[in-house]
Amino acid sequence: MGLYQRWRRLRLPGLQACGLHTVREAAVPTPPHWLVERLGLFEELWAAQVKRLASMAREEHRTIKIALSGGQKVEAVAWNTTPYQLAQQISSTLANTAVAAQVNGELYDLERPLETDSDLRFLTFDSAEGKAVFWHSSTHVLGAAAEQLLGAVLCRGPSTECGFYHDFFLGKERTIRGSELPVLERICQELAAAAQPFRRLEASRDQLRQLFKDNPFKLHLIEEKVTGPTATVYGCGMLVDLCRGPHLRHTGQIGGLKLLTNSSSLWKSSGAPETLQRVSGISFPTAKQLRAWEEWRKEAELRDHRRIGKEQELFFFHELSPGSCFFLPRGTRVYNALVSFIRAEYTRRGFSEVKTPTLFSTKLWELSGHWEHYQEDMFALQSPGSDRHTSSQSDHSASQPTDTLALKPMNCPAHCLIFAHRPRSWRELPLRLADFGALHRAEASGSLGGLTRLRCFQQDDAHIFCAPDQLEAEIRGCLDFLRAVYAVLGFSFRLALSTRPSGFLGEPCLWDQAEQVLQQALEEFGEPWDLNPGDGAFYGPKIDVHLHDALGRPHQCGTIQLDFQLPLRFDLQYKGQAGALERPVLIHRAVLGSVERMLGVLAESHGGKWPLWLSPFQVMVIPVGAEQEDYAREAQQNLQAGGLVGDLDADPGLTLSRRVRRAQLAGYNFQFVVGQKEQSNRTVNIRTRDSRRLGERGLTEAVGRLRELQNSRVPNAEEVF
Repeated sequence: MGLYQRWRRLRLPGLQACGLHTVREAAVPTPPHWLVERLGLFEELWAAQVKRLASMAREEHRTIKIALSGGQKVEAVAWNTTPYQLAQQISSTLANTAVAAQVNGELYDLERPLETDSDLRFLTFDSAEGKAVFWHSSTHVLGAAAEQLLGAVLCRGPSTECGFYHDFFLGKERTIRGSELPVLERICQELAAAAQPFRRLEASRDQLRQLFKDNPFKLHLIEEKVTGPTATVYGCGMLVDLCRGPHLRHTGQIGGLKLLTNSSSLWKSSGAPETLQRVSGISFPTAKQLRAWEEWRKEAELRDHRRIGKEQELFFFHELSPGSCFFLPRGTRVYNALVSFIRAEYTRRGFSEVKTPTLFSTKLWELSGHWEHYQEDMFALQSPGSDRHTSSQSDHSASQPTDTLALKPMNCPAHCLIFAHRPRSWRELPLRLADFGALHRAEASGSLGGLTRLRCFQQDDAHIFCAPDQLEAEIRGCLDFLRAVYAVLGFSFRLALSTRPSGFLGEPCLWDQAEQVLQQALEEFGEPWDLNPGDGAFYGPKIDVHLHDALGRPHQCGTIQLDFQLPLRFDLQYKGQAGALERPVLIHRAVLGSVERMLGVLAESHGGKWPLWLSPFQVMVIPVGAEQEDYAREAQQNLQAGGLVGDLDADPGLTLSRRVRRAQLAGYNFQFVVGQKEQSNRTVNIRTRDSRRLGERGLTEAVGRLRELQNSRVPNAEEVF
């Protein structure tokens, strides 16, 4: 079938009725010349590769040994047998559910011939790696639909922890409208139903440039990312895209696909930033799984922290401060409770809290290495005195104006300045510095979303300066800190060791040493962990912490990062026990991560029903009648004097039962009902938000018990009162 005929097959009924405006008309337009040329070149290169591989299979015909999971070993033929063929031999169920393979630890296409003796594992959608492959393949389907319907110039399309997205360029003025998503989704579903195979092609740099000569984004990626003589592209139907893979065998393995949102994003390169269109989605092997996810999503939407924040008057956002949050009194109460919790742990674990400036000369960030790697994500401004010369020789920094200042996006360089401001001794180590200072990051407007991604936020950020022989003990202490806090917050978690990335700073031998220390600590910690090769920070390896909320959703909040680079860059030294100067090691660590984000995660995990110690709705005092209002106010004052949240509902227009119910629906952990009997006995009649009646207690006793429960941070105060 010719290229144009393949294109026209994608015409779907009813597109014109949707009112879509594309390059020409509402129906699928005639394919642009560049797409036809690109596919034609791909087919030529593919035919040459098929011929070349067939020749290799004949010339290098030999038997290879394949080790399967469970200890089973089978024989295969080099350059001929594929993982999919072996899966078929094992069981039809495995062959149908496998999404990719792992060959000698490397992710591998199921239809790619095996080349040598191998350890072979099969990945299904049930695994994290399998989901990543499945959703990465799905984003290629989305890219194909965007090219065909909108004439989009594709940029990037990764999988995420919860689905996938694709960024593409439609021109300076063109955007995606919400009404267009259903049509784009229908084309994606049509492409999936066509069961088009994913074909892996190895191409030279010159061939890559020719394939993508009409796509400036891909050309930039080729020059920046392709360091070897060849790289891989994948063809799928009309789509040809630069990609490492692996992918599904064919699009028919995608049984259910749904597009979710559209927004804007930025392409940042050496030139001026380009505004891109971002469409996100989710997909599953079966339509049944998609329907189950949609039900789960409805529950998640009811728990959306933005909805809860508005209903409970915790916080709000304003266009005059985009990317920043206004915390109202109730939200500030939750925020402060979280910070107080961490501060208490700091005291118990030997951390010292410090405060550091918000604004620094960019010379600091150049020294730390952040300016080279991070400047596009920083807010920079000219110093007011940069165009004036001063003759003052005072010690004030204002007498030596710098040309450029920047708001700090992290605290570590400032903490290095604290360490370096006077001579240090081995007796001071480990030195654990904690900082709740405000951080600012220049997040793209399209990436902002409630409390999960902000331009201004605070972290429970701390840095530990220690001697090399203290490192293992400090890492163990950091892991114990994580486990203790997450146990109180009610989160399960999983750890991942992220190792040396491309573009890392420092010597490989130091990285190897750091990674070995973290790996040993993880093995001793006893919790399951994963390996993320190449995903470390540019200055050191790290342990990422993925916690899971009440709906099972993962959130990356905490982190432990090892850093041998900043002590070198800042020339940090201390006098060792032998009297010689030695270099400390730096540990970056956070447990909550962004306090704002953690508050949002907790709001959704609890569905707005806060545990007592965090709750902005702890006790509602309800007088039976007007005669008990004075005593009710006294009970409220006793609660407030005890550091508890006590509100009063003396609304004469509602019955007692209606006021109790209103307090329960609002999420008040307890209701103190006071009538004539309670007033005479100086007691309160206690009920909980889940309608349990705890009976009559003395006012002083009840307040004291609530203080005990708050201070112990129990998750179920209503049950153990």
